[in-house]
Amino acid sequence: MKIPHTLSEFTQTYYYKTELIKLCRQWNLPTSGTKAELNSYVEKYLKGMPANEIKPCRSNNKTHRSLTYNEINLNTKLINSGFCFNKVAHQWFADYFGVEKFSFSKKMAVIKRKAEVERDEQATVGDLIQQMQNWDKNKIASPAEENTYQWNNFVRDFFKDPATKQFSQRLKVASLLWKKVRISRGKKVCCHNMLEKYNKEIEIYKE
Repeated sequence: MKIPHTLSEFTQTYYYKTELIKLCRQWNLPTSGTKAELNSYVEKYLKGMPANEIKPCRSNNKTHRSLTYNEINLNTKLINSGFCFNKVAHQWFADYFGVEKFSFSKKMAVIKRKAEVERDEQATVGDLIQQMQNWDKNKIASPAEENTYQWNNFVRDFFKDPATKQFSQRLKVASLLWKKVRISRGKKVCCHNMLEKYNKEIEIYKE
């Protein structure tokens, strides 16, 4: 793992969450939170903020017991109430939307994390549902939050490219190309011309 010495070095390199935790631990920074939050701790440190002044973005909600089904309603607070995305909440949302199968989505996680980071103690389950239905990720999701999905987006775009069907182990090839991208200074996206650029390294996986 490359240890960044400047903010520029840090922002030009992609770090996995496990690597960010190691950096935070090495510099005595908070080690809990989402990948976007860990990024923010490191950025503050590299900007010159003393480690002892960098506090966790959100409080640990584990001290609150989880809510029962009957305790969840539209007025339930998203933070500091015991509300979390567990089996009970899963059933509550399924019943609320009148569906047999309900899946927690990325947008729900982003909205809840936003409330936690901003310490918005007035945000409710009703607000969560309203924002879900009026979703505009450009307004809700921060760039840092979106960056945590770069690998998933890279793989998705890789598999969308018909030219990648020539490889017997497509995920393996995607992983090899991702390693090239994550240490580069360019955008962390999958481009068709990468297949030609790194052809010598991936041609052994062609069918």
